[in-house]
Amino acid sequence: MSRKNSSFAADLAAGIDLTSEAAPARRSGIATNVLTGRTNRLADLASGAVVTRTHELVDPARCRMWAGHNREYGLLNEQRCEDLIESIKAQGRQEIPAIVRRVVGDPNYDFEVICGARRHWTISWLRSHNYPEFKFLIDVREIGDEEAFRLADIENRARDDLTDLERARDYLRALDAYYEGRQKTMAERLKVSESWLTRYLDLARLPTELTRAFTETQELGVRNAIALKSLLKPEDRRERAFKEAGRLAKAQEEGGQPMPVLEVIKALTLAVDPPKRSGSPKKSGSTTTTVSSEGGKPVLKVEGADRKGVRLTLLNNGGASREDAERAIREVLDLYWA
Repeated sequence: MSRKNSSFAADLAAGIDLTSEAAPARRSGIATNVLTGRTNRLADLASGAVVTRTHELVDPARCRMWAGHNREYGLLNEQRCEDLIESIKAQGRQEIPAIVRRVVGDPNYDFEVICGARRHWTISWLRSHNYPEFKFLIDVREIGDEEAFRLADIENRARDDLTDLERARDYLRALDAYYEGRQKTMAERLKVSESWLTRYLDLARLPTELTRAFTETQELGVRNAIALKSLLKPEDRRERAFKEAGRLAKAQEEGGQPMPVLEVIKALTLAVDPPKRSGSPKKSGSTTTTVSSEGGKPVLKVEGADRKGVRLTLLNNGGASREDAERAIREVLDLYWA
């Protein structure tokens, strides 16, 4: 049927009186509306009001992880991806596409994954566990490394399943790779405060001689880094911390029983600053004790303890540093907190 005849049949089916003088005007109006709609759509695309994306369904085996990906792919397992596995099985498909870019010059892969390691692992796992029909949904982008890093960070920053240590190591790598070691520039690009970024970088910079004390290093968080960093100065305390870390690592390996993170930190702290050393608080009834820093500067005054609690005065004008104060408070907690 010709286009003219097809239009005639459509008008007839719609009940339009083709013999009336209004019929040609009606058909002209319909055509005008279609053309106007197309013109508006093109105008929206040109102005950026509408963004088009290229989504594809591909074999996950043809996708590799980007070298700068902020998640350690080798740590993914059925437990860490359980929620995603059940969601995709229930929906019958992957709902949210992973962000990828095309690979050039590698015959084994067509794409590399910028964001979506868990989705990639999950689809791969499902295909090998009785769901061969599932494919990997991807959103193909053309982006550089620094933009890819920021995009991945934005997507994963609020995710609980990405550990602080994974994120911290990614930040430390990116600091030199994209920002020439300029922490302020990096913080500005990520839209975060410099102090917030510093806490993650401190965690990533903890030496392995210290972190070996933890059987599950991925459980370390930015809050733990504050306590651990304070153990590394001066040199004699650092050496005692490393020695105790080695002892704890060996004891846990031989005993086959990992220690909780906070217990390891407490053991390291006690080894570095034994409670009986000069200047440490003593657990006495009403005696007032002043806790001093390594340099002899007063930090805390313990004014007695009873069943109601411990009375402390923070001597913030004594010349001690914040780290000295944090260390002194931990000593008091070690003595008095059950």
